[in-house]
Amino acid sequence: MTDRTNDQWLIELRGDGDVQAAALEDLKERLQRGIYYYLSRERSDLATLSHNELMQMAQDMAQDATLRVLDNLDSFRGDSLFTTWATRIAVRVAISDLRRARYKDYSLDTLTEDGDFLPVNTNPVLGEKPLAPERAAERAEVFEKINLALDGVLTERQFNALYAVAVQNLSLDVVAEQLHTNRNALYKLIHDARRKLRTHFEQQGLSMDYLLNLFQE
Repeated sequence: MTDRTNDQWLIELRGDGDVQAAALEDLKERLQRGIYYYLSRERSDLATLSHNELMQMAQDMAQDATLRVLDNLDSFRGDSLFTTWATRIAVRVAISDLRRARYKDYSLDTLTEDGDFLPVNTNPVLGEKPLAPERAAERAEVFEKINLALDGVLTERQFNALYAVAVQNLSLDVVAEQLHTNRNALYKLIHDARRKLRTHFEQQGLSMDYLLNLFQE
């Protein structure tokens, strides 16, 4: 992996061709490493999983995390190392995925400036507190807006790619093969689809931060 300054990361991830492809691959590898560390060292509830199982989990989560970082490049303010900021996003992706499996949340305060973690003990909690009725109604309303946006904003190809990766949790390799394309082109396709959705929602007064917070609680 190549060492880059914050500015170099931003420039190359927004670039084209081989430059962007190399930056994407390096970013995904860094995020996969950070997620694996989190899963293997900080999640005692996953202790029964093998190295290969944890690596597969980290690889799958890193794919989504890479796309999430690309979607949020404009929000990076340079207050930390780019890789630290990106790793925080990656860990949030991991937390969100694990929460869907009914695991406890985990604090990000232990992430150091270099993107590693301080040792902290965690205790798994099976089950979560039910949503308040008003929160459940809020989510239902936003879900309806998302469904309408997916129908009317995206091209059929963008919809199929985003749905396969974000909803069906298919790997990028599988989706790329189904769409007769390659991984880098698929990254771009999904990134463009998410950018369209971001613009659409912001025009309706719904920020991406609001949407992410709404569905990560």
